[in-house]
Amino acid sequence: MQYRVLSLTITLILALAFIETPSSLTITSDIRYRGTVWEPPCGLTESIELFCFLVFIADISVKSYLIGWEEFRKTKWLLAYILTLVVSLIDWTVSLSFSCTETVRVRRILRPFFLLQNSSMMKKTLKCINRTLPEMASVVLLLAVHLCLFTMFGMLLFARSKDKQQDKEWVRYFHNLPDSLTSLLVLLTTANNPDVMIPAYSKNRAYSIFFILFTVLGNLFLMNLLTAIIYNQFRGYLLKSVQSSLLRRRLGIRAAFEVLCSPKESPVRTNELCVSANTLLQVLQKVEMDSCCKQAILRTVRSCPHGILSAALFQKFFDELDKDPVKQHPPTPEYQSPFLRKVQFAFGHHFFGYLGNIVALANIISICVILVMDADKQLSERDDYFLGAINCFFILYYLLEMLLKILAMGFKRYISYPSNRFDGLLTIILLVLEVSTFAVYGFPHPGWRPEMMGLLSLWDMVRLVNMLIVFRFLRIIPNMKFMALVASTLLDLVKNLRAFAGLLVVVFYAFAITGIVLFKGAVVPMGNISVVNTTSGNRTLQCGTYEQLEYWPNNFDDFAAALVTLWDVMVVNNWQVFLDAFSRYSSPWSKVYFVAWWLISSVIWVNLFVALLLENFIHKWDRHSHRCTLSEIEYQTTVELMFRDVLEEPTEEELMEKLHQHPHLQLCR
Repeated sequence: MQYRVLSLTITLILALAFIETPSSLTITSDIRYRGTVWEPPCGLTESIELFCFLVFIADISVKSYLIGWEEFRKTKWLLAYILTLVVSLIDWTVSLSFSCTETVRVRRILRPFFLLQNSSMMKKTLKCINRTLPEMASVVLLLAVHLCLFTMFGMLLFARSKDKQQDKEWVRYFHNLPDSLTSLLVLLTTANNPDVMIPAYSKNRAYSIFFILFTVLGNLFLMNLLTAIIYNQFRGYLLKSVQSSLLRRRLGIRAAFEVLCSPKESPVRTNELCVSANTLLQVLQKVEMDSCCKQAILRTVRSCPHGILSAALFQKFFDELDKDPVKQHPPTPEYQSPFLRKVQFAFGHHFFGYLGNIVALANIISICVILVMDADKQLSERDDYFLGAINCFFILYYLLEMLLKILAMGFKRYISYPSNRFDGLLTIILLVLEVSTFAVYGFPHPGWRPEMMGLLSLWDMVRLVNMLIVFRFLRIIPNMKFMALVASTLLDLVKNLRAFAGLLVVVFYAFAITGIVLFKGAVVPMGNISVVNTTSGNRTLQCGTYEQLEYWPNNFDDFAAALVTLWDVMVVNNWQVFLDAFSRYSSPWSKVYFVAWWLISSVIWVNLFVALLLENFIHKWDRHSHRCTLSEIEYQTTVELMFRDVLEEPTEEELMEKLHQHPHLQLCR
């Protein structure tokens, strides 16, 4: 309960950035059309912040009481927790003193810390990244040397000459040292390739060797070498972290065994200490833990033949904590009627599912054919009769298919499968939309094109139905072996690698707030200009600039717009446009901000994600290739189980030595 309250509080305080000044509550982020923005009155968001701070104070008070002041002073994270709260409360007081008119709020950039300190896995991940930095720094330094050397070569190779027609490369990309560094840095990400090469290449084809050599060495070799180093080093450090977690868990379980064991219940002929199964059952009844793990442990303990548990057997019971059990499906109904049994066999067979996939494919093909035929037609020429009739037929089939599957499998077993829940939910939504369409616009007929009635026109309703039909086609994934393997890998990433997503949220949040402080209001619209090389006053808009491409929605005028802008830069497609625009609108030093964001997000974090994606996929592929036993298939992959094959179990001597050194545990032996 405490964890849920704390998680909701952290989510709430992070979400305040969307509504507090500058507010993101507008339809568009385009500075030309945004209009008046609603700003919350002073005290509204501050009251919510105060509530969150009180929850954090209560949380840190409970933690300090439970672990004691001596241990509390040794924990750097908790000391940083207190410091962050103190600074945030001081800044909160300053805001109220200035009636919320101050431009810089330090506490906003500190908010991600609350998310970071609340997750032990995020702390471990951050520690692993910190330990991996020296290895990454060596490659980054090599990249910097590579970049600087080629920058010098480029400035010498494309130096200014007397012929202005031959100086296009110098004017556009190698005019000075900052421009030269920027041009080649962007080329390292291939975002401006081949644009940066064309002026020199049109002069002499031999100049292409310079750019090709730079790209091959930098992008193909050094950047991929960085990925390999991150994969190798980070996997090792994460493995060490998981190994430490395993040791702590084994120590905790062994300490519980030592506390519960009784010499009276141990066999007389041996000196081995044991725990009574009844004693363990009584303790488990009072313990709060995951219900699936608890029931699995209870079943295992009750099946113990002698009622006496040794240390090894005690440990084995608690191995259930390392597993994430898969939900068992309810049994199919048993019908007495021979006819119903035949119906159940026919429509419960996997061939019936294949038939549904073929029908769904036919539906997608028919939609594609009609869309291609109507692509060049005006709205007044389009006839929605055929598309409406086809949708009606297929939706009726989907409804019939769902009902027959429920009849064959039973309702409880039907909804126990995620694919059936996905399929059934979309079928019901499609049915509701189709009935609503008929109720408002009537049944399909030739020339079916009535005027708009209600919230959506007929064409909007038909488009919405077809989008859901296309989305429903994802039902084929579980039936395709290798596609299902890839999809399950992605699902495992979502479930088990939340720490990396959390770190990305922390970095995004901090950089977005910093960007708002640095660049809010920096970009000023020049007017509604959309043509290439159009002259506005004395200024000509070159092709490929921020203004000509109409990138006006990408700015730092509010939190939501800042997040999207950072995402666009992280993808590195056309990120040179942002480097150029913000250096013109604010300061040339703005490039430092964007290059730092590129290094952290695109170079480090994306490579970490690729490394863990490879690790997860290879693990699942190996399990798939070796065809796991039933007991292994019954459990989903967790982060611990991902490395289970290479983890080393602590020895009996190591465990007992650690327990004897524990300050709060007094052993009798």
